[in-house]
Amino acid sequence: MIVLGIDPGIANTGWGVVSGGPRPVAIAHGTITTSPRTAPELRLAQIHATISTVLDEHEITSVALEDLYFGKNTSSAIAVGQARGVSLVLAGLRGLECFSYTPQHIKQAVCGRGSAQKAQVQRMIGALLRVEPATDHAADALAVALCHVQRAPLALALKAAIR
Repeated sequence: MIVLGIDPGIANTGWGVVSGGPRPVAIAHGTITTSPRTAPELRLAQIHATISTVLDEHEITSVALEDLYFGKNTSSAIAVGQARGVSLVLAGLRGLECFSYTPQHIKQAVCGRGSAQKAQVQRMIGALLRVEPATDHAADALAVALCHVQRAPLALALKAAIR
């Protein structure tokens, strides 16, 4: 199992590729950064191009995304939703199944508690996957992928039961 984890955002989209198994391994990770001075459609095109390249370069078997969190800023939530949508479309075009996890589920899977702070998530990703991501967005994306690796058997069974 090779999972592409995505921490969606219009300004910064983190991505991380993790190979599952008894000892999960980080294969690659990065952050797509777009400028607020760039038109939204071009920012989304940049996210599309990079995620497409990642999908081309790795034998991804599934995609895991962080669920959209609705805070007080609805325009920000819409932009994050658009970036998330780009990833969903790319996965759909390639026939890859997508799985969504809440921030609390991701933190629980990686740190053991759903209220963990970002710094704790980064430290645990470093310890569990033996990598030091350059940004917290890349660390979050690796955490999303690792969460799916840990929860995939249950997630796949639930998805099959719903069909």
